[in-house]
Amino acid sequence: MSYARGDLLVNLILSVLDSDVPLVPLETPYEWLSRKRKIKRAQYRDSLKGLRSRRVLDIIKKDNTEFIKLTKKGVLKVLLAKAQIKVTDHWDRKWRVLVFDIPEDFHSVRDRFRKLLKQNHFIKLQASVFISPYPLNRDAVSYLQEAGLMGYIRIMKVEEMDNDKDLRRKFNLV
Repeated sequence: MSYARGDLLVNLILSVLDSDVPLVPLETPYEWLSRKRKIKRAQYRDSLKGLRSRRVLDIIKKDNTEFIKLTKKGVLKVLLAKAQIKVTDHWDRKWRVLVFDIPEDFHSVRDRFRKLLKQNHFIKLQASVFISPYPLNRDAVSYLQEAGLMGYIRIMKVEEMDNDKDLRRKFNLV
């Protein structure tokens, strides 16, 4: 199994899991994936083993049935995947501004946060200030809450801004 194929399968497994459901029968994702992608049981088990070794999920046995349980890291990974903003054709003429001051102790979390913003069509306006015409979805906000970042972030919806022609060009909103 190639690395790219393995990543695809891992992402598919995580897409089936839900951060709100504490336990999922081990066979449920396999049944869905085998119908959709015709994967082999061995590939599925290998992917679960990899996710387990990376501490994304645990496999729990209860009444002779195996269940998948997302760890805190797994919940964050699922929420992050769901946090992707869908770009719409219609702009409501409001800017979303995120201002943050994440302590140096959380350097890696801050870097992941910046990456999340860039992946979600936010651009850097100034140091620790990002802007986008697109709203954050609920899953993105849930990710920020679960990651413990909301205390360091302010989210604003701005109706008016002077001289935003350059921003409109960058987002093709002219």
